[in-house]
Amino acid sequence: MLNTFTLSSRMDIRVIFLDAAGTLFRVNGSVGETYARLAREHGKIVSVQDLEAGFRRCFATAPPMAFPGAGAAQIPRLERAWWHDLVQQVFTPLGPFPGFEAYFTALYDFFAEPQAWQLYPEASQTLTALHARGYRLGVISNFDARLFGVLDGLDIGHFFDPIVASTHAGAAKPETAIFQKALAGCGIQPQEALHIGDSYELDIVGAQQAGLTPVLIERSGRQQHTEDCHVVRRLDELLTALESL
Repeated sequence: MLNTFTLSSRMDIRVIFLDAAGTLFRVNGSVGETYARLAREHGKIVSVQDLEAGFRRCFATAPPMAFPGAGAAQIPRLERAWWHDLVQQVFTPLGPFPGFEAYFTALYDFFAEPQAWQLYPEASQTLTALHARGYRLGVISNFDARLFGVLDGLDIGHFFDPIVASTHAGAAKPETAIFQKALAGCGIQPQEALHIGDSYELDIVGAQQAGLTPVLIERSGRQQHTEDCHVVRRLDELLTALESL
């Protein structure tokens, strides 16, 4: 059930920005399963549970996936190094891994492929409906350059302009700067935009601080911070929520 927060006071929404992973698509299977399968192919046997827990722990404490001041030519190397450090931290407590470098290359390349990801069932239909209603759509995501190919490979990239990835923006959610870059790409003011994402801390707080209307997509039912924003359980519920505008 939706909470009592209303969008009715915001009647000038022209652009809808969406988060990517956790909002539009998810990992196909699980991170732990993928990490374990590829590790086994490179001579390292590790449990799915250990890798899942290690990834969640290391990802939660990783620095922002953004490189302020970096030139365009530097960004691919910095993106790869960011992920190399994180994956290395995941495996460090799990004993020697002589084939780690080859493993990391395979892992990094795999997550650039659309088959590594799975669209949420209602995603394409919802994007089509929003576009038909005249909304401009964009993506704001703490992701690297692989995002562009993933969106195209999942056949939804054509819906979005702009696509703002944190590594290219020089700022990561919840920083106001990444939202401002997206707004500038559309030539609009904050009150003309809505942002929907699955993280209260990154998407909702960030959007609020930047002046956008926030919507939390809460698929799991675990997050409790819902009194100051609209909440939906699926993307297609946004269509009903927007009818109040």
